[in-house]
Amino acid sequence: MNLRTTYLGLELKNPLVPSASPLSRSLDTARRLEDAGAAALVMYSLFEEELQHDNDVMDAYLQNQSLGHAEASSFLPLHGDMPSKRERYLEQLQHLKRSLDIPIVASLNGVTAGGWIDYGTALQQAGADALELNVYYVAGDLDVSGAAVEQRYIDLLGELRRHVTIPIAMKLSPQFSSVANMVHRLEQAGAAGVSLFNRFYQPDIDIDSLRVAPQLHLSTSAEALLAMRWIAILHGRVKLTLAATGGVHDHSDAIKMLLAGADVVHLCSTLLLHGPRRLAHILHGMEQWLEESPYESLEQMKGVLSQRHAGDASAYARANYLQLLDSYLPGVGI
Repeated sequence: MNLRTTYLGLELKNPLVPSASPLSRSLDTARRLEDAGAAALVMYSLFEEELQHDNDVMDAYLQNQSLGHAEASSFLPLHGDMPSKRERYLEQLQHLKRSLDIPIVASLNGVTAGGWIDYGTALQQAGADALELNVYYVAGDLDVSGAAVEQRYIDLLGELRRHVTIPIAMKLSPQFSSVANMVHRLEQAGAAGVSLFNRFYQPDIDIDSLRVAPQLHLSTSAEALLAMRWIAILHGRVKLTLAATGGVHDHSDAIKMLLAGADVVHLCSTLLLHGPRRLAHILHGMEQWLEESPYESLEQMKGVLSQRHAGDASAYARANYLQLLDSYLPGVGI
């Protein structure tokens, strides 16, 4: 069965791509993912805030290291002896490129143009095959309009596009007023692909300590349906890569995304839960399903149930919502 697909202009042997996660911090784990069948690898994210904090700490250290006993300064480490998060990330990228045969996509998470240009250029020089940009921005300011938020994405992409030549994918949240229009604008601004959708990890409240507490909840298969819907709507209407991310846990989840029109399927939570071997299990399940299907290749089946090709075009629209509610049968006694 021919499972080949294209991701950000890169030819892949299959559509399964581990997304940004701690798994890529380990070279051994990255090798295991490749051995299990990963067609490409998205590195863990390089966060702009962490890099800025790193720089601030180093600046404060360099300014204050001469304070105290003058003779003690010779025992202090030099700036070059303390590798920054940026340097460690670039080093890990180079290790992955030397050790693996699959494409490596670097991941940037930030909100300002200056940092992205600097880091994006460095990642390209270090050998990244592509960049995934995650604009993790929560618009909590009452004076910031939706149009201003969208323009932030467009401006960041456009500025970086002028400084790097490798493909750029934008990882989006589902919280835009018009997801389809936003994807179209990003394509016009030079994006090679979009990843749908980013998961905003929500803060929780600890009622015992009366504090806001961060909580990590891994995805479930039900979450994949949101991305599946928008990929189905976008397939055939845009030319950039459509990557499904969030909620893909087994081969049936992955197949649904491909039938909707995804070019690749990102995996994260299921790999964190079950380890790299889970990818081989999903790939095997996909191969078995495809062998029993009427399709001879992944390219042939891709998007056959998108909105453009579905027999009922309203299946992904509001009519589906109305039909679903009307079909629900209340429990006994209600």
